[in-house]
Amino acid sequence: MDSNKTLHVLGLSGGKDSAALAMYMRDNYPDLDIHYYFTDTGKELPEVNIFIDKLRGYLGKEIIDPYEEVFTSNRKKKDFDYHLEQHKNYLPSPQARWCTIQMKLVPFEQWVKKKIEEEGFTEIISYVGIRADEPERDGFLTNNVTEEFITIKMPFREDGLNRQDILNILQQADLYSDDEEVKAFREVKLGCNGIEQMLPEELLFGHFEQRLKLIKSNPNHPYYGSNIDVSTLAKVVSAMDQGKPGYYGWRSRSGCTFCFYQQKIEWLRLMEIYPDAYEEAKQYEKAAEDERPDGTFYWLGKGTPLSVLEDEERKQKILENHKKRYDRFVKKQERQRARNPLQKIIYFSDVDVMDEIYDQAEGGGACVTCYK
Repeated sequence: MDSNKTLHVLGLSGGKDSAALAMYMRDNYPDLDIHYYFTDTGKELPEVNIFIDKLRGYLGKEIIDPYEEVFTSNRKKKDFDYHLEQHKNYLPSPQARWCTIQMKLVPFEQWVKKKIEEEGFTEIISYVGIRADEPERDGFLTNNVTEEFITIKMPFREDGLNRQDILNILQQADLYSDDEEVKAFREVKLGCNGIEQMLPEELLFGHFEQRLKLIKSNPNHPYYGSNIDVSTLAKVVSAMDQGKPGYYGWRSRSGCTFCFYQQKIEWLRLMEIYPDAYEEAKQYEKAAEDERPDGTFYWLGKGTPLSVLEDEERKQKILENHKKRYDRFVKKQERQRARNPLQKIIYFSDVDVMDEIYDQAEGGGACVTCYK
């Protein structure tokens, strides 16, 4: 008799790929008892938590927080400020990602260790949302739970699924079908015969202008206290219409509001949409600057504090550079679309292709724990 007892786990980052993998595993491997988990850092965008809640309903299973399973008696350990103090006010960076380690990997390791010791699991299989069109990426192995116990599986790569397949999974799941903004958008873009149509910009602008007024009058709406404008609202709703988290309307990644892997254009958008989160990020820089006179790593990199984004000339250069890059990408896509006239109409998209626009590998080098 096989004495092995296997723990199947699937980590959610709040991003599209890990969410699509959870949907894929639920629909294609229903006999697997998969433990879905999401480690909330307390610094997530509101849209991330909304998306996780909707995904929980689709999966029909609880999405656990490893921290809550292990550190319930010490809330302080989940707090970013606590870990920042432990690291003597050194901000995390691509070279020192202590935020990922302490706030995501350590709770995961402790949770898995507890499952092994208390429930007798002898092996762990971790499912990671790396696709077939990402040949250079690997799933992570944690520091303490060694290869003796853990195996990484990549069902998307094994089954030959690429980015478009993932977008199709999200679209079919349609997590936001009951969202008021998505329903209103669909009523506008579907003609009387129920066929999706490309709409004039004036009509779309008028629709979202009216919706924004309603949002600003509703204290219970996630964007009630934000500075979101008509254009960004259109992008957010378009993302949700495609089954993606709303933040994909303006930001290319999940993770903390002050994630240092953001592009400058995304920092500008954070400053405009969530000024409080932007100001908090600046305060972290200020604390590091005051206490580390030997040199500070800022979120934008060494010697570049966030305050540079508030210079109007610098801001315009960032906006112009992004537009030039995006326009080049759009022209390329239009040439491809001319060869495929039946391709689905997608509105307002620059976020899914942010890495391509900036000629970077997808995720910019970020660990799959926080990104995907």
